[in-house]
Amino acid sequence: MTDNDIRVIRPLAGVRVLELGNYIAAPTAGRMLADFGAEVIKVERPVTGDELRNWRLYAGTTSMLYRTINRNKKSIVLDLKTEQGRGVVLDLLKRCDVLLENFRPGTLEKWGLGPEQLDEANPNLVITRISAFGQTGPLAQRPGFAAVAEAYGGLRELVGDPDRPPVRTGVSIGDSIAGIYAAFGTVMALFQRERTTVPLEQRIVDVALNEAILSVMESLVPDYLAYGVKRQRVGGRMEGIAPSNAYPCADGTSIIVAGNGDAIYQRYMTTIGRPDLAADPDLQTNAGRWQRRDELDAAIAEWSSRLTRDEALKLLDEAGVPSGPIYTAADICDDEQYESRNMIQHFEVDTGGAEPQSVGFPGIVPVIGGASLPIRSVGPDLGEHTHEVLSNLLGLDDDEIGALT
Repeated sequence: MTDNDIRVIRPLAGVRVLELGNYIAAPTAGRMLADFGAEVIKVERPVTGDELRNWRLYAGTTSMLYRTINRNKKSIVLDLKTEQGRGVVLDLLKRCDVLLENFRPGTLEKWGLGPEQLDEANPNLVITRISAFGQTGPLAQRPGFAAVAEAYGGLRELVGDPDRPPVRTGVSIGDSIAGIYAAFGTVMALFQRERTTVPLEQRIVDVALNEAILSVMESLVPDYLAYGVKRQRVGGRMEGIAPSNAYPCADGTSIIVAGNGDAIYQRYMTTIGRPDLAADPDLQTNAGRWQRRDELDAAIAEWSSRLTRDEALKLLDEAGVPSGPIYTAADICDDEQYESRNMIQHFEVDTGGAEPQSVGFPGIVPVIGGASLPIRSVGPDLGEHTHEVLSNLLGLDDDEIGALT
């Protein structure tokens, strides 16, 4: 599939981004900008590159995680610890719209690439910075990955069962959320820049991992301050909302059912053969149902355990009760809905074998034009575009490029 097949102009075409980012947070922001047309030039250290290349590496030299997070980008190799490497970065930034970075606060300043120096080189540059705790405040200088930020932001305390220690979700959700905020902040700054002259301090987008998590914690803090509520881990449930949980089926699978809307609840109880629970005056609101959540979950599990997954979901769907299977990667790959919206896109990729293998990658979100825009390329090989970028943008010859890399 090509761009012409969808006939949608990528809205960020013409924007150039220099990414000095490793791991997941900043590269996620860069990926989103690249997905929608920005030219994202990713700077990697010589020899090893971004450490993400080796995370969850099952074979070959570059992980599918790296290929996913860094799709649609160009990779160049520069040593930022050298004066020459930093000089090239500064020259590149004179030709860019955005700098995206996630070093520990103070690192760019130590290298002579602080905001003031960058502003002098390019007075229109948007500077997007991602760090554990932000660029200011008493914790600013502390290092931290998403696991730490998820704990500081209040998320980790709510994930898991009440009788066990807190657990983590199966993906680096803190990094991803911060990356999404960074991409949004970048586009916002670019939009403002087109309308007026923007001073340096307002062209610095400062994203903290812990604050990104805090921002999605709903009313965790207001409920505590207003009512003294200290939310607890509730397993597969959601505090104050019932019935909503995972339920076992006869074929060894489980299903998710969210029957917590007041009208939906009536249909739900009728479907599972419990009109008594539908009519119970104490169960007409979420507050009442939450108080008797164990009783409701037991009744639902007793029903679902007599049916296969497909049988249970068919009955729930016919009754208009929100429900669904718990998908594995294999289920996602076989799903007609994902396929219809181009949400799994295949590329020939080196997987460590003798020949490249066709591998599916998740599509671009949000959808424009009815289906995912096509991914132009998966994450590049290390330094794949060094010569192209340094030659075309800076006019360096082969010898000059060789001396830098």
